[in-house]
Amino acid sequence: MSVVVSAGLSVPSSTRLLGERLAAAATGQAPSDVRVIELRDLAVDIAHNFTSGFPAPALADAMDAVTGADGLIVVTPVFSASYSGLFKSFFDVLGVRDREALAGKPVLIAATGGTPRHSLVLEHALRPLFAHLRAVVVPTGVYAASQDWGDKGLDARIERAAGELAALTGALSAASGGTGGGADGGGAISVTRGGAADDKFDARNVVPFEEQLAALRSAG
Repeated sequence: MSVVVSAGLSVPSSTRLLGERLAAAATGQAPSDVRVIELRDLAVDIAHNFTSGFPAPALADAMDAVTGADGLIVVTPVFSASYSGLFKSFFDVLGVRDREALAGKPVLIAATGGTPRHSLVLEHALRPLFAHLRAVVVPTGVYAASQDWGDKGLDARIERAAGELAALTGALSAASGGTGGGADGGGAISVTRGGAADDKFDARNVVPFEEQLAALRSAG
């Protein structure tokens, strides 16, 4: 199940609309069948969580949905050339509750704004945030300025990003689908070159970088 987190403030919200279009393209479901978390409805609960340390039931349910999602679509309006404070606050309280909540989770980043000049918010704000949270961010982010709505360029970006999220979610789901780490078992991952699986990567045999560096120093 994919979940949309929308930080839009208005009703109707272009931020929510973008999230729903991305979810529909990624899952093939109608907007009414997609779980959308509207952060504006949780603003007071988020503020209280900072001071009390405990989430209200509605906020706890939203965090559970995000943690349990197979894939996540996050959309924020742009404020002061970055994500909104409400958007950041939600992921702050989620991180305090569970530092591993987004670790390894596929995430599609998106944003809305009044001008195309803020499109770099995806790369200088959103992508670093979710990389810090150890999520797996899909390569294509989607930014929608006011003039982009109804443009074929936006449609193409939505389809591309949604396809990447669907493929990544499916791949990770298959990899953890009870086969003991893949068809070869034991945590080995086949590496394909030119259509043939001729190498295997075994995560158990990885030498931590610190140990490799220490070995180089001692050898020198």
